[in-house]
Amino acid sequence: MPNEFARCTIVPQAEYQVAFTVDGAERLRWHYGSQYPRPFFFPFIGPSREPLTRMGHPGAPDHDHHRSIWFAHEKVNGVNFWSDRTAARIQQKEWLVYHDSIAECAMAVKLGWFDGHDPKELMEQEFIAMLRPGIDGESFLELQSTFRPTAETLELGKTNFGFLAVRVAKSLSVFFGGGILTNSEGAIGESAIFGKPAKWVDYSGPISKLNTEGITYFDHPTNPRHPNGWHVREDGWMGCSPCMSDAIVIKRASPLVLRYQLHAHRGPVNSERANAVMLEFAQRKPLQIVRPKVKHTAWILERTV
Repeated sequence: MPNEFARCTIVPQAEYQVAFTVDGAERLRWHYGSQYPRPFFFPFIGPSREPLTRMGHPGAPDHDHHRSIWFAHEKVNGVNFWSDRTAARIQQKEWLVYHDSIAECAMAVKLGWFDGHDPKELMEQEFIAMLRPGIDGESFLELQSTFRPTAETLELGKTNFGFLAVRVAKSLSVFFGGGILTNSEGAIGESAIFGKPAKWVDYSGPISKLNTEGITYFDHPTNPRHPNGWHVREDGWMGCSPCMSDAIVIKRASPLVLRYQLHAHRGPVNSERANAVMLEFAQRKPLQIVRPKVKHTAWILERTV
């Protein structure tokens, strides 16, 4: 089927934004303008057409770096890419693939991690985001990153902060709304989940007077130290923390690959279903970008064999 009739489409927008759409309706938006310290996704639309994420903390004005869904890390060779109060910046250098199809839409880009002083980046992030529609308005957002240092080695220091963070909508949070935190091990609440290894963590709650929805966040089995410890808060955010117990040293010759998935689901968390989604995600082959053989033709995104 030609791309113009694809159900799922990537639509570049003005002001350095990219929309992910299904049947003509937007479900996700990527922001990569240089006015921000790092790119991010907002909004991530749930089945009832309400955003399941938010910009910033509901009660802390010093947490404006919490931009919905984003990548960052507190200690990249000692440089803080987590806070907005340092010179460090993550910038999109170029897009590689915009993929439309019946079953999914995807975007692949190159991001540079700059310390704010040296014009040469500390590392490059090849980032792929694929959105697949599920049943009843649900969405699956698969996120795959390949981190390549420019030096021979690079240390990602021990920290709770990094890599993928999710700030949920106010009404989904435990403290500010009516939400609940759950993990794959059956634990409930911040104190029971914080720092504990889990295959997935879910944040669910009321998104309107009539609807309960949530986001399940999956850590792929191929990620280092899986199942990882999690940094979660009752005020409405969650993040998988591969460097929580110790630093990770990556080499230019063997880059770090991280794979995650976010499931925007209808209703409260269903652990049996989440485990089934986890199993399907675990079995899915990683994505790869295939360079075109003919000049001036688009790069191709496909699964590895």
